[in-house]
Amino acid sequence: MSSRRSLDAAPSVSTRTKSPLRLLVKRIFSSERTMAEEEVDYSQAPLPDRFQHKNWKTRKEGYEAAVKAFEVSPDESDPVFRPFNSDSSLWKGAAGDSNVAAQQEGLAALCAFLKYGGVQGAQRSRSHAIQPIYEKGLTSTRPAAKANAYEALLLYIEVDKPNDVIEELLPALAHKQPKVIAATLNALTQIYHNFGIKLVDPKAVLKALPKIYGHADKNVRAEGQALTVELYRWLKDAMKPMFWSDLKPVQQADLEKLFEKVKEEPAPKQERFTRAQQAQMATAHHAATNAPDDEEGEPQDVADVEEEPVEVDAFDLAEPVDAASKIPDSFHENIASSKWKERKDALDELFNIVNTPRIKEGQYDDVVRALAKSMKDANIAVVTVAANCVEKLALGLKQAFSRYRSTIMSPMMERLKEKKQSVTDALGAAMDAVFAATSLSDNLAEIMAMLVHKNPNVKTETIKFLVRCLRTTRDVPAKDEQKQIADAGTKLLTESTEQMRSGGAEILGTLMKIIGERAMGPYLDGLDDTRKTKIKEFSDAAEVKAKEKPKPVVAASKAPSGASAAGKKVVGGVKKAPVKKAAPPPAEDPAPLQPKPTARAPPKTAAPTRPGMRLGGLKKPTASGTASPHKRVISPLDIPDEDEPAAPSPSKFSTGRGGLTSRSLTKPSAMPASPPPVPRDNGLGAAERAELEDLRLEKEQTLRAQNSKLSNEISELQNQNAQLIEDHTRDVLQIKAKETQLVRARSECDVLRAEVESARKDSERYKREVSRLGRESIGREREDNMRGGQQSDDMNENVYEENPARYSLHVNGGSRPGSAALQRTGSAASNGSGRAPAARPPSNLSAFSPTEEKENAGSDPLTQAAMRRKISPPMSTSSAGRSPQRPQFGTNREQSTTNVNSGSGEGENWKRAAEVTSQLKARIEAMKARQGLTKPSY
Repeated sequence: MSSRRSLDAAPSVSTRTKSPLRLLVKRIFSSERTMAEEEVDYSQAPLPDRFQHKNWKTRKEGYEAAVKAFEVSPDESDPVFRPFNSDSSLWKGAAGDSNVAAQQEGLAALCAFLKYGGVQGAQRSRSHAIQPIYEKGLTSTRPAAKANAYEALLLYIEVDKPNDVIEELLPALAHKQPKVIAATLNALTQIYHNFGIKLVDPKAVLKALPKIYGHADKNVRAEGQALTVELYRWLKDAMKPMFWSDLKPVQQADLEKLFEKVKEEPAPKQERFTRAQQAQMATAHHAATNAPDDEEGEPQDVADVEEEPVEVDAFDLAEPVDAASKIPDSFHENIASSKWKERKDALDELFNIVNTPRIKEGQYDDVVRALAKSMKDANIAVVTVAANCVEKLALGLKQAFSRYRSTIMSPMMERLKEKKQSVTDALGAAMDAVFAATSLSDNLAEIMAMLVHKNPNVKTETIKFLVRCLRTTRDVPAKDEQKQIADAGTKLLTESTEQMRSGGAEILGTLMKIIGERAMGPYLDGLDDTRKTKIKEFSDAAEVKAKEKPKPVVAASKAPSGASAAGKKVVGGVKKAPVKKAAPPPAEDPAPLQPKPTARAPPKTAAPTRPGMRLGGLKKPTASGTASPHKRVISPLDIPDEDEPAAPSPSKFSTGRGGLTSRSLTKPSAMPASPPPVPRDNGLGAAERAELEDLRLEKEQTLRAQNSKLSNEISELQNQNAQLIEDHTRDVLQIKAKETQLVRARSECDVLRAEVESARKDSERYKREVSRLGRESIGREREDNMRGGQQSDDMNENVYEENPARYSLHVNGGSRPGSAALQRTGSAASNGSGRAPAARPPSNLSAFSPTEEKENAGSDPLTQAAMRRKISPPMSTSSAGRSPQRPQFGTNREQSTTNVNSGSGEGENWKRAAEVTSQLKARIEAMKARQGLTKPSY
């Protein structure tokens, strides 16, 4: 020290002219002071002081000491945690220590503090420690320091509130250094991978993704893609509405390729649990371990109390939108328009408004009533858009849509009668959305009503809807609801169409999957094996979300703990009643046989070597395929030692003293009335007993394998038999259908033959009539030509006297009022006789023959006019306005006869006959065409 004072007392030297000697001396003294400070022991100093020391080695030692102190603390209320809870800013320096070696230990100390310090320490230190963690810890060059930084964040999620931790991390996504952003994105990926989206809300992260994809650094974009893929594993397509529209098409395409790789992966599960979840699992594990055994006699597994993965949709992630205020005032006016185009445009505008993941609750009564009215619209395009609007409205409102269900459900189900598939698909999607907002109990009444609808399309689509409801519901139907569904499905099994019967079997199979085979048994009584097999197939293939939990079997009385091992036996998975120790053996068990004392064989020869020998009460399995309830595994510990006194054995294989080893391996002999005491030693050593045990186990395994093989063969044969029965039934039904078709075809063929025969007879009759008319017409013409005008007055008078009215009719062209009556009279006479009269008047002035009147009764006016012209008297040569001349009777009869006959010539007669013949042929062809024999010819 004297040298130091002398040096200080020396004259000062200017800083500009310091000598090298002075600088060297100063360095030496400074190093001495540093070494002196380092030699000071800070191990007894408080941990906060060591955390804030300026020497990094001291800080490093302090961090290491803190880790040891935290690990040996009994609980979080230990005094070692108090300084750090009162001054949480200490962790800001520890997590962001300037020295990388000290920082590594500081992050390890923070992890130990979070692990053992409890919730209070995590909540107080969160705001101080997270920023240095993502700024310096996640970007550290030391792998151990980086791993400790990630572990510290995961511990904050585990101990603290996860959403608060995410809020502290989000500012790092806007950091100016890209490496900090990339490291934070990687940390978020690990957080969601370990804890899942049920615990950590992904909304805030999803909103920040578009900005990440717009970053200039490729590493940031790559980490953003990895985070997006991890979120897709949990959310699937429900995450897309949050940010998908803000991405570029190229980015969307790249993400779709990455999504394809994880789309087929199983649903992810939470790998790391919070402290609260760990406490629940520990409680459940303790309860399951100490709870009574289940039906199979084994304690429940902890996995039984774990929750199923939760499905998240876009509704849970999106913000509600007020759609009611966006509906225009002209909507109700346009929806009631008489033009279908205006109605469809109004619904299209409504669809664009309600097409959002989440809709804010409001008054939509008028809108739903308008949509229900649109379900009855005649235009299917309007119906389809209305169904789409109902779907989006129900998905956007969720539970709030339940009050509109009664207004819209029945009209939609009634419209299922539409045969166009696009309409039924839209209606089905809308009904599924309504069901998702309600429950099975709310919709069961409408479903049961539509299952008995008269329209087959309505019944078919309702069956599909009911099956979808049973698969997606999370609530097990009540007993009365189960009965309604089962009765409806059983009734559908008797429908005439295969589609209906298959739908009924699918309903019953899905219900069986929910409530179990045992509960479904009463509903399947009376069904044949083929239908039961079909229902079982649908049950095995069904995937449901609601399952009836089996009720635990409560024992009638509990046995003492000491007797539980000996009294409780499980055979074939069925719990048996406890067996008392003093219970006598069954009657069928033989009494123990005594070995001959003189013929004691060596141990090797006395041991059985064949599994077929009866040893130790080993019995064949019963007919039911299960082992005998009296079978027991005998270990070497169960055989008494030679030095121990003989005691009554509780074994059920003996009636007195001794146990399994008291049986003789020789041929049984006569049993004495009261057997003497059995010697304890049967000559079997440990090796022989082990060999016996191996043989017994081998035989049991062989029998189990044989039973299993036989059971599988029986199941296969039953399935084949059921398939053959089903094929046989189908073939029989097809044969019967073919026979029915054949009988119908034969009857139709007989009817057609009768019609053809009738038409042939009518045709032949018409041909004979035409030929006869032609002959009669030719004969009359020739007779008229031969006679000329030489008819006598007497003949004319006879003709007139025979039928004066008829003569007057034909002379005057049938213009009198009585002409129609006279013609009907002639036709009636012709129809009554069926043939022409034998005698005809010789004069041309006579009336038509009955046959001619019959043929001309239904003819057209041209034919009637032609026939009238045939016998009409000649007109006067005067002007056309005059009436035709009347024939003169009395003295002018010859003149009248001459005038009547003068207008007839041979050429006109042939012409008239040809006209009549052609008209008759045309009528015959028309009649054949009406009967379907030939096509009409024109």
